[in-house]
Amino acid sequence: MEKVQVLASHTGAYDQSHNTKWGIAAGFSASLVGIGLARFAYTPLLPAIIDAGWFDASKAAYLGAANLAGYLLGALTGRVMAQKSSTAFTLRAMMLLASVAFFACAFPVSYLWFFVWRLLSGISGGALMVLAAPTVLANVSPSKRGLSGGIIFMGGGVGIAASGTLVPLLLQQGLKQTWLGLGVISLVFTAIAWKGWPKQDAAPVHAVQHPRQSKNRTLKALYAEYALNAAGWVPHMIFLVAFIAHGLGQGLEVGAQYWVLFGIGATLGPLLAGVLADRVGFGLALRLSFILEGVCVCIPALGLGTPWLMASSVVVGAFVTGTVPLVLGRVQELLVHHPAQQNAAWRTATVGFALFQAVAAYGFSYLFSYSGGNYALLFLLGTGAIALAFLIDIVASRSAEITRAA
Repeated sequence: MEKVQVLASHTGAYDQSHNTKWGIAAGFSASLVGIGLARFAYTPLLPAIIDAGWFDASKAAYLGAANLAGYLLGALTGRVMAQKSSTAFTLRAMMLLASVAFFACAFPVSYLWFFVWRLLSGISGGALMVLAAPTVLANVSPSKRGLSGGIIFMGGGVGIAASGTLVPLLLQQGLKQTWLGLGVISLVFTAIAWKGWPKQDAAPVHAVQHPRQSKNRTLKALYAEYALNAAGWVPHMIFLVAFIAHGLGQGLEVGAQYWVLFGIGATLGPLLAGVLADRVGFGLALRLSFILEGVCVCIPALGLGTPWLMASSVVVGAFVTGTVPLVLGRVQELLVHHPAQQNAAWRTATVGFALFQAVAAYGFSYLFSYSGGNYALLFLLGTGAIALAFLIDIVASRSAEITRAA
């Protein structure tokens, strides 16, 4: 077996002029703008767009799909854009693009106009997801990456929570004013992040070893687990409010309150997950998360009552954002001696996540229609996807242990 030769000194691995706290603030802002607002603010805006007569229900739904498609494109092309200019330039440009898209959507010039801007908004979110956190965390001490990653991805949760509270308040001023208000908020966080990005990418610690076959298998398993998680969350992300409002007959106002609980969970999830990972390691933290979220995704199908539904909303919301820093940290753990491969691996994981989430969104929508509005079926299928992710993790870990012992 080849011996790993790592440079003893890590001094050149970081951008020494970079202020880590400002970098984390920049990552938080990018997550809030690109994921929390550019992606999730459309959910509470959808009924208002239809009611205002901007677009009918069918076209408005396709506009939501345009953002998902853009997210996938951004995840695929984000690293390429950074290589052609610089990572800091690309991050600034993507946050500006997300901000401009909000302003553009305040003017429903045509369906094509709106579609293009929702697509560009999604591209910005996908690119920010694959670039922002790895860029910042490369300049953070490994012992603090769990907590730092949690703070960065907490921005997405704050954006989700804002989409359930701030958007309804802005809508009182009008739909156009709401889009403009979101644009202003996005610009403010873009300004906060502007000087927080490292001036240069962290130089990787050199290593002369090819990844072991067991690590390759474990990494591929991680891709599958992350993608299956994306599918497992879809029933909550798309159908939770409708399930409460229509399936349980409690009305849209009560349904919206559960979405706020989902947003509160999404705000706290990354931070709590990061603290847990710093204590027990990213691998074990991720496995524990599969167990807890699997149970909570299943709860709406069991008819256990209001307290359980509240817990389900908060916990699943927490893992929608909290699993992201866990997977990123796990990628870095598996490729600790191959830092040059970490960004590509994270991009692959993000692409798989985006693809499965988009496919699951359409697939579950079809099943819901085909089954005559069977909400329980959707939540059970979501639970099955997460259970499969857990089993894959167990098998991959066991296989890696056998390989090491051989």
